[in-house]
Amino acid sequence: MSQRLADILPGQQGGSGLKVWLKSSAYTRRLLLGEGGDPWLSGAQYLAYFSQAQGLLRPDVAVVEVGELFDSWLVRHPEVRAELGSKKRLSFPLRKLLEQDEPRLLLAEIVEAVIANLRGQTPLVLSMPSPKHWLFHANELAGRTDIELDPDGIEDAAMYMADLIRSVSAHPVGGILLEEHPDDARMGDTDVERYRPLINVAKHYRWSIALRPQGDALLPSPALADFDAVISPSLRVPAPSSTGVDVSQALWSGTALPVLEAGQFCFADIPASQKPESVLESLAALRASIDG
Repeated sequence: MSQRLADILPGQQGGSGLKVWLKSSAYTRRLLLGEGGDPWLSGAQYLAYFSQAQGLLRPDVAVVEVGELFDSWLVRHPEVRAELGSKKRLSFPLRKLLEQDEPRLLLAEIVEAVIANLRGQTPLVLSMPSPKHWLFHANELAGRTDIELDPDGIEDAAMYMADLIRSVSAHPVGGILLEEHPDDARMGDTDVERYRPLINVAKHYRWSIALRPQGDALLPSPALADFDAVISPSLRVPAPSSTGVDVSQALWSGTALPVLEAGQFCFADIPASQKPESVLESLAALRASIDG
């Protein structure tokens, strides 16, 4: 049985096991597979890569990057990409992408293999672009320019993503992470209430939900209270939600690290180009500063 993310979030249910959450896919793919290496060709290939990456960094949270899986699959299936823009509706490209059976089956295979590999020691989190982010990205993949998002389209995207996570609901997933686009503000304000279809399905399965907003586009919303954790360099959320303090900039620039308060953990995004010795030394220093 896999751990739930909620069981290790600081400040929740007595949990305190989560100290450092790493986003490391770009770094570990380059380090372990070389430039352009692709671990998503099969479940067996992904598991071999994943187990190496876990052994190298020993993160408190095991993360599978669902958006990367679909991007990789789409590169190998240009005929599907050519169909993404075949209808004008804003949400059609994402719907067309997420309804494909082959990447869904690959995701289920990978989730099952990773959970078995973790042996209940570490929660598995499915990291995905947020509905707003994935909607925008799918329209880019369809070759569209001057993309204008609207609330109904974002809510449609959340419904399609909810259907996607149903496809792996038989497995004991620990939680999901929704990541906003790095340039989120230029796509308009973010109202997470529009994510409600996805939030409701995750809550139904008792999966924890984390959000990683970007910039200042996040609007105040009662729906924020449904997130078990929010990850940000500056945004802090009230209890009982946990705050992931994004220390990436301080960690890789060598500046002073923030002191964690109750209900907080550290989040670090490892740049793809970072040197292995620097990564290990910096992470050791980060963990020492927390244990301090």
